[in-house]
Amino acid sequence: MSRRHSALIIDRYITAEIARLFGLGVVTLLAIFTGYSTAIRLADAAQELMQASSTVKLILLNTLVSLEILLPTALYLSVLSAIGRLHGDSEMVAMKAAGISERRITVPVFGLAIFVAVVVGLLSLYGRPWAYRESYRLEAEAVTGLSIDKMEAGRFLVLQGGRHVLFAGRIDRERNLLEEVFLQTDRGDKSRVIHAREAHLNQAMPGGGHVVEFHDGYSFLLDRRGSGDVTLRFGALVVDLQADADDASYRRKAAATVSLAHSGRPRDIAEYQWRLSTPLATLLLALLAVPLSRGSHRRSRFRGYFIAILVYTLLFNLIILARNLVEQGTVGAIPGLWWAYAFPAGLLAVLLLNPRLLDRSGRT
Repeated sequence: MSRRHSALIIDRYITAEIARLFGLGVVTLLAIFTGYSTAIRLADAAQELMQASSTVKLILLNTLVSLEILLPTALYLSVLSAIGRLHGDSEMVAMKAAGISERRITVPVFGLAIFVAVVVGLLSLYGRPWAYRESYRLEAEAVTGLSIDKMEAGRFLVLQGGRHVLFAGRIDRERNLLEEVFLQTDRGDKSRVIHAREAHLNQAMPGGGHVVEFHDGYSFLLDRRGSGDVTLRFGALVVDLQADADDASYRRKAAATVSLAHSGRPRDIAEYQWRLSTPLATLLLALLAVPLSRGSHRRSRFRGYFIAILVYTLLFNLIILARNLVEQGTVGAIPGLWWAYAFPAGLLAVLLLNPRLLDRSGRT
């Protein structure tokens, strides 16, 4: 049997092993995330703010959004486990004896990673924005259906996934009156906090959102960047919850990728580059898992997984840091968040060029 034919057989063997673990990993991570998302969404259903069918749709939409992170994570862990098992069972030693180097092992991993990266890219560019648009629409309908009869005194009411938080110390249902009222609204870089002696919850217009009319209170506009806060003492203040929900900074996750590509605003640039970079993150993680799985058979397997999880954590935290810097305008569109990938790319090159680096670091 020729070496080329042997390599093809090994490629299929490794691909099948990784694919099996990948499928199991995706199912497991989805089950964990969906369970958590279900618990959160059922709280809204229990308050009768949202119909059961809408709650189920939101859970499915949140699951679709989560695939952007869950798929690369599952692939990373599956490659780590599959190649690690080859090392642990000495199959890698037999492959090397047959002339199959570790660098050659990256070929089937690369092929599978390219496929997953394309799926993740499509999800980031098209699936995730669509899911956010649908989620915002369903959450807006929940605001439209808000009624004072569905509120309870002394309980915080969370709307639109935390976009609005409404609280009333006492409720007079006959007068449609809320007393000792608190409202917190997320407005991108700023948060608005309103505290008033009383408020009326009114329908703005047929099919529209709700207008909350506050009386005798204070409004605080808090700047998260610390550039300036504003305090307002008012006798009467009208807030349209639906209008606040249409804030551009809140909707950028739902914006079409094409529109983000032509935007010059830092937050839009960060969102656009994030969508473009997710396939690269998927590919780098999968390839990094190959050398990181090396040497775990020499020492405790927990040590190998600890290093791999540490690298995974550092990578995503570095990308998130780069994204925040772009959003704040501290870093421009060039280099944007692309510089964050220099670390994993450099680490991958070092580990591939120095096959025994991790083995040496694991010796006593």
